[in-house]
Amino acid sequence: MEQHVAERIAPLGNNEESRFRLAIEASPTGILMVDQDGRIVLVNAQIEKVFGYDRSELIGQPVEQLLPLGWRGKSGVFRELPGDVASDLELYGRKHDGTEFPIEIGSNPLDTEEGRFVLSSVVDITERRRAEHALREKGAELERSNRELEQFAYAASHDLREPLRMVATYVTLLEREYGDKLGGEAHEYVRFAVEGATRLARLVTDLLEYARIGPKTVAFEPVDCNAALAEVLAGLRASIEQNEAVVASSALPTVLGDHSLLCQVFQNLIENGIKFRSKAAPRLEISAERAGGEWHFHVTDNGLGIESRFHARIFELFQRLHTKDSYPGTGMGLALCKKVVERHGGRIWVASKLGQGSVFSFSLRASRDHSKAHS
Repeated sequence: MEQHVAERIAPLGNNEESRFRLAIEASPTGILMVDQDGRIVLVNAQIEKVFGYDRSELIGQPVEQLLPLGWRGKSGVFRELPGDVASDLELYGRKHDGTEFPIEIGSNPLDTEEGRFVLSSVVDITERRRAEHALREKGAELERSNRELEQFAYAASHDLREPLRMVATYVTLLEREYGDKLGGEAHEYVRFAVEGATRLARLVTDLLEYARIGPKTVAFEPVDCNAALAEVLAGLRASIEQNEAVVASSALPTVLGDHSLLCQVFQNLIENGIKFRSKAAPRLEISAERAGGEWHFHVTDNGLGIESRFHARIFELFQRLHTKDSYPGTGMGLALCKKVVERHGGRIWVASKLGQGSVFSFSLRASRDHSKAHS
């Protein structure tokens, strides 16, 4: 019967018909054909394998035979198509032994002199569904783990910062009250203790800031970057004056983002430009340019510069190019910038040469209502 149907479908020559039948038979995808009455007129070996039937048990039978009772109203997908557009549908199939399993069907109509036939591909998607379920479970597990980690970070930071503050305070009091009885080495030990406690407290605070930046912590709203920068510069006024730094900016745009988090990015990049200065007084310029649906921001400095082999590394946690004695800090500022920018759907990068300053750049989505820079 299959040969008879194939002859009715198209006027193929013997060689063409053989190639057509071989291609259908050898396909790794299950292929079946039904007529306008919904009866199966052609199946390949993969259909036999997937459903557990011999083809002689299927030819001439209603296609509903391959569907569970509850899904038999969906049999029209094998024979009733909206126009000539191929359809894709996920539903359930029923094997010869009664086992039900998920399948994906893609169908195309074939108009012939004998009427319309529909050629359908049938794929067993059991493994895909299993993988999707496992992925969802892993995602939920990861989300739970992240929540627990965030809660731990808050608890640990609170529990650690107070003892560290007490250590620094009481060691300082010890030196003040009994300093005249301490020798030169003892004074040095006290200084080491205070500096260590202070540095560890700063690290704990930075870790807390880093841990709290999650997908749900970013409140997207229009942010005027001119106002954000002005707020940052006001907070850094003492450092700018102490280092005789000059910070200039061109007109900045309004973007979609979180005001406080974007202030952190500007603050960290400006602080870095001041901290890693050359012999000359620090000079920084903040600018932005439109690039399609986003803005590219640039923070340019005249500082020490960075060798190209370190350009990617500096955005990783705890990565330092200088000793803590030369330049204080925890090595988390740029990692925090990277995390904030990526949470906003952007990216951050640097262009720099040793001894020639640096340009730190990052991208942010433009606000639909405020796509132009303020004048």
